[in-house]
Amino acid sequence: MTGTSELKHFPQLSWEEAAKSTSPAIRSALERVLEMQDGACLTDEEQLGLARSSSADLVALLVAADTLRRDVVGNIVTYVVNRNINFTNVCFVGCKFCAFSRGPREGDAYFHSLEDMARKTKEARELGATEVCIQGGLPRDLPPFYYRDILRAVKDAVPDIHVHAFSPMEIVYGVELTSMPLRDYLCMLRDNGLDTLPGTAAEILDDEVRQILSRNKLSVADWRDVIRTAHQVGIRSTCTLMYGHMETPDHWVRQLSMFRKIQSETGGFTEFVPLGFVHQNTLLFQQGLARSGPTLEEHLKIHALARILLAGSISNIQVSWVKLNRGLSQLCLHAGANDYGGTLMEENISREAGATAGQYTSPGDFQSLILEIGRIPAERNTKYSRLQIKLPGEWAKGSELFPGEDARLSIGYAEFA
Repeated sequence: MTGTSELKHFPQLSWEEAAKSTSPAIRSALERVLEMQDGACLTDEEQLGLARSSSADLVALLVAADTLRRDVVGNIVTYVVNRNINFTNVCFVGCKFCAFSRGPREGDAYFHSLEDMARKTKEARELGATEVCIQGGLPRDLPPFYYRDILRAVKDAVPDIHVHAFSPMEIVYGVELTSMPLRDYLCMLRDNGLDTLPGTAAEILDDEVRQILSRNKLSVADWRDVIRTAHQVGIRSTCTLMYGHMETPDHWVRQLSMFRKIQSETGGFTEFVPLGFVHQNTLLFQQGLARSGPTLEEHLKIHALARILLAGSISNIQVSWVKLNRGLSQLCLHAGANDYGGTLMEENISREAGATAGQYTSPGDFQSLILEIGRIPAERNTKYSRLQIKLPGEWAKGSELFPGEDARLSIGYAEFA
């Protein structure tokens, strides 16, 4: 059994050290991926074997994932300076894993005006943001072209801000409101300023599970159709998976395989984002339908598994810091991840569910967290097409601070269990 202490210190191990105590089948699969740098070399059985691997094999999976990360994307850890804007918390969908939504008559229900959206975007730019991330609840009787109008208001306020907005669920709702064909609707949004799409509303892409999580949510086929069509018309997206509730490792493998397939067809995914289930204030947990969020092993395993299975397909694996604490977010960066996500400035959805990591992490905080684990911080844009290394002067002077790929650091993590 792998204990918390052993998991905490796995970053100090080389692959050769970790492989010694690994079962032959797991070791063989991991060595092949390390050699070929492509998760496609694994059979379905091997993929499931890695996902179901025992705690005794977990350290090898984590070390292999981090070794692969270092070989594929190097030691840079990226982040984007952005502002999260949830324009309303009014929603009729009724997802059991969500504690953010409100009925229209509840005292703390809100709906930001287009003027509010423009003001928040200007404030974001003044604070250095290159992106605004816009999502919201689904209120009844939304004006048919409201998502288009949000884009116009935001782009009128700051024309060169990158707009990362509207989940596939919101896109399906917009299509319903306007009666436009999906492709035409997405092209309209693109032409009015939509730059990229969050690949949220995915949770677990299995219709039986989705019926329990949220029976009113879009189907797997609809999610896939929105994403593929968005990619085809030039709107790239992220992809996500919510873990730690009622799903199994088999669901993880099937979802990651789906993402690989879509990526091979469209090349439109910018990154994969594992999203840990925050259980405290949700009906899903209160009704006994879900476990109490991910274990430490699950947090680490999903990031590592994604690095291994998505190798050769999706290179960027993001840590969702709002769902993790400081030490655990750093540890996941040692389990194959290479991106810290965004500064956010105002995060509401995870906070309402019970997350305690806060609503904002400043660029300086990201830089400190990254430097603490011996990696190189870099600010990126949304599509990873521009990176700016962010090293304090005393770190940038000498290469001895980054002595080589085989350097092992003794790191003091914050409490993460």
